[in-house]
Amino acid sequence: MPTRLVHLVLDANDPPMLARFWAAALGWEAQPEEDGEVDVWPPGYRYPDPVALPLVFVPVPEPKAGKNRVHLDLASQSAEHQAALVARLRDLGARPADVGQGDVPWAVLADPEGNEFCVLEPRPEYAGTGPVAAVVVDSADPGALAGFWELASGWVRSRSEDGLVGFRSPQGTGPYLELLRVPGAKTAKNRMHLDVAPQQGEDHAAAVSQLEQAGAVPADVGQREVTWAVLADPEGGEFCVLSPR
Repeated sequence: MPTRLVHLVLDANDPPMLARFWAAALGWEAQPEEDGEVDVWPPGYRYPDPVALPLVFVPVPEPKAGKNRVHLDLASQSAEHQAALVARLRDLGARPADVGQGDVPWAVLADPEGNEFCVLEPRPEYAGTGPVAAVVVDSADPGALAGFWELASGWVRSRSEDGLVGFRSPQGTGPYLELLRVPGAKTAKNRMHLDVAPQQGEDHAAAVSQLEQAGAVPADVGQREVTWAVLADPEGGEFCVLSPR
């Protein structure tokens, strides 16, 4: 594998505020702000252990517009836990959201900047993931996109069913990455994106080249001159290839 999944990045108008919300929501810790960015990860976490996928909040001036094509699913252990978690999240500043879900057993909420996320009913497949059950990516064709993200994430395919393909770290720990079939094409830059990186000691340029051969293309999101590569997957979803780590 040329790279492995290391972060989920969220655009934020107020990174410290949004980081505080998510740290409290997940029981994680917000790290000191650096260059306007704030990282959030579990207490005692040793980066980049796949037991968790850290959240990175980066400053952007643009407000959120439209439904995100990447979102978090949060896990619950019982119906009582799900209800209590939803109540606590609303106390922290989340609010109910309507993405056309209809009558479903999970709760759809939005964080203080409007980013949608779900609080799932208890599901055995997410036992042991930690507070984040899955990072869910909207896809026009999950089956066709799955091979690319298996390569880019360095994770292994763990679920494959109609309209959904899931991956998890080779260690079998932490959250899942899921491609979910959703109608409608991508029309704007994603407000949440994945970061991948080669293993320490491996070649960054070679990893970028391998991902491009698999169908990625260079992407311009206004990044100017940076030390990482910004690419788009075969469906146009932006992601970054960071330095080896």
